[in-house]
Amino acid sequence: MVRKFLFIVALLIVIVIGGAIALSIWSREATEIAFVPRGDFVEQEALAANAYEDPEMWYSRPGLGTSDPARYQPAIAQPAENEAGAATNPTAESTPNRSGIGPERPLDRAADARTTGSVTGEAADPAAIPDFAVFFVPPTSFLKAGGTAWNATLDDAATNSRARTFLRGLASPFNRADEIWAPKYRQAAAGAFLTDRPEAQQAIDAAYADVAQAFDYFLDSVDPEKPIVLAGHSQGAIHILRLLIDRAEARGLSDRIAAVYAIGWPISIEHDLPALPLPACAAPAQTGCLIAYSAFSDDGDADLFESRYQATPGFDGQPRGEGPILCVNPLTGATGGSAPAEANLGTLKPSADLRSGELIVGAIPARCDERGLLLIGDPPDLGPGVLPGGNYHVYDIPLFWKNLQEDVLRRVRALAAPATPAPSEA
Repeated sequence: MVRKFLFIVALLIVIVIGGAIALSIWSREATEIAFVPRGDFVEQEALAANAYEDPEMWYSRPGLGTSDPARYQPAIAQPAENEAGAATNPTAESTPNRSGIGPERPLDRAADARTTGSVTGEAADPAAIPDFAVFFVPPTSFLKAGGTAWNATLDDAATNSRARTFLRGLASPFNRADEIWAPKYRQAAAGAFLTDRPEAQQAIDAAYADVAQAFDYFLDSVDPEKPIVLAGHSQGAIHILRLLIDRAEARGLSDRIAAVYAIGWPISIEHDLPALPLPACAAPAQTGCLIAYSAFSDDGDADLFESRYQATPGFDGQPRGEGPILCVNPLTGATGGSAPAEANLGTLKPSADLRSGELIVGAIPARCDERGLLLIGDPPDLGPGVLPGGNYHVYDIPLFWKNLQEDVLRRVRALAAPATPAPSEA
């Protein structure tokens, strides 16, 4: 499983998510021929009202134990030692996992002690991490090109296998939650994000209908007082944003949401953000806010990425145009700004032979530029998954794996902290 995970992180995870690779290699016309389904949209049968009561409808959920892909825990790279034998990197964690579960096995949080929420690596009292629940929507794993289907089926073995693999790298930063839920859904084909044909929106809407049904079951299942985190990558991120618009106020969630991680999907500051019920995260301990970014190397060429973004409508129904996209810096937890590589607590990097992986400290900086792109300098070789144009979409989450894990804890703790009592009157 680890070998498969690392291979996907390095190569497959977003080969056709949003068609990014295809857009970078071929012309738009050739890409549409290759990836946009050729058939008419065919609506699949609606799910039964109780469909998500079935554990088989979830990739991740409480009770799966070590078979839960979101519970994957990578190894921690050992820091170099100085002449006195002391570690030279003070930010490396002192323990590679929670209680001796090796990096080759998923982490079962419910049966394991919780590790530090600190950036310095000291041990932490497990009770110091409040309980919280995560709803994570996987990205596209329906990778069939040249087909006729606009949506995956629930029993597509290849799609389901890839989804579980993707979750190991993308949902694992959230693995300190006592509950992680990641639903199966009939995802839109990658080509749905490459065309303006009406069938494309029908496919995306159909995928969202499944996600919304799963989310309602999630809300009905978790403790109504428990903080929640919403997260997704690429196609998963757009579904998370739609959930916010449709469900946050209707289900009374505004005070329960610690944070929303809509990573790898561009959010227009002018045409998307005003329609969302939560603001962008402006500070690292802020709660009830959005984290979003799209990673590129400093010398990257984002023209193709930006042209598709500019042509698509925002949540207000208007074309997004040339206005900036939202960039919340994952190294600072705040909108805009920059941070040096030393602030990066751990990038998830595969080994050369793809047989192992580890968190590398201090490897990648991050700077939000005037366009809203997250620039990451001239990063070290992470493998063959870097897209043409210096697009690091494949690595959006692994680049900042450890910082995102700490970011989640910081916001959950802030939400769960009791209000400071007013001083007593004399």
